[in-house]
Amino acid sequence: MTHSLYNASIPVFRQMLGSVKDILTKTEAHATARKIEPEALLQARLFPDMFPLARQVLIACDFAKGVAARLAGVEVPTLPDAQRPGFAELHERIGQVLAFVEGLPAASFAAAATRQITLQPGTPREKQFVGEHYLLHYGLPQFFFHVNATYAIARHNGVELGKSDYMGRY
Repeated sequence: MTHSLYNASIPVFRQMLGSVKDILTKTEAHATARKIEPEALLQARLFPDMFPLARQVLIACDFAKGVAARLAGVEVPTLPDAQRPGFAELHERIGQVLAFVEGLPAASFAAAATRQITLQPGTPREKQFVGEHYLLHYGLPQFFFHVNATYAIARHNGVELGKSDYMGRY
């Protein structure tokens, strides 16, 4: 790889979490303008067996902090989840995760491409990866899935969003 996994991950997490933050801001404004109970949008789903919007945001945040921490070789921080987070709690979570990932020094990713990463160690679902494969074939696709689901749920519920809202600032 001609660039570090730091460059392939941290700026991407920053961009897309910024996008999620902006999508949440527009979703909250949409609820206010149309006198929709915020909880109705936060618990909205595309299909009954999918997680609701609020959970999609939390999972995207979990992937950003978890992937970044594992690649950097540091402990994955634990952040308490509110039972039914509101917009303020989701914005706070995004801020916490952004502060964490932006605080990781690029030098800590020097060995990330070849770092051995084990998920769910000691369980029947244990998966082992080499860092580069973990980021490119597992971490980023999972992260993007939940960012996209957040966008799709908001858009499906009438929030005026377009591709530029999904892409965020780059």
